[in-house]
Amino acid sequence: MPLPFSTAERDGELATPTETTTTTKKSATDTIAALLASEDLYEDHRRWRRPYHPGPLRVGGAAMLLLLAAYVLVSGVIIAAAGALPGAGVCFAIAAVLITVAVRMVRTGIWVSPQGLRQQRMLRGVTLPWAEVAEVRTVQQPVRVVGTPRTAQGQALVVRRTDGGALPVLVTDRNADFVGRPQAFAMAADAVEDRVATFTA
Repeated sequence: MPLPFSTAERDGELATPTETTTTTKKSATDTIAALLASEDLYEDHRRWRRPYHPGPLRVGGAAMLLLLAAYVLVSGVIIAAAGALPGAGVCFAIAAVLITVAVRMVRTGIWVSPQGLRQQRMLRGVTLPWAEVAEVRTVQQPVRVVGTPRTAQGQALVVRRTDGGALPVLVTDRNADFVGRPQAFAMAADAVEDRVATFTA
């Protein structure tokens, strides 16, 4: 027994499987195009945005810290239920530190907005208005491997100021976001440079 929704009729005639498949493909294509066109429809462009995604190594490290923080919080609840409030307070403080470090780890990188460019590090950040940003470009130089003292020849995204100085190198092809992913680094560098060119034009 045919179901009503499985026998779509068009102008009184049954659609053939080929026509149905073609129509479905066209509908899917149109839907994807519409989604891409309206991707930023409700996006607030005044917000600070990072033109690239954090890498799996950085996200995985932050997830491990959050998991550890969850265990410490559970331990704190158990200790508090046992009546040892000072020990519970220590557990809650350690969990808060772990959560803060995880959030700061994920937010590390270069952020842009109409107000300027922000280089967010683990402990502090530097914000430059666009009038103080001379250029952002990719250079070949020795870079640190995943934050360790060991260095290797690689590529770095360098931010130069109008006064001739440069911000400390933060985004490289060997950091936690792009180690082992040179193509992702190239795409991220192009995205940052495009955003900078847009805002400084």
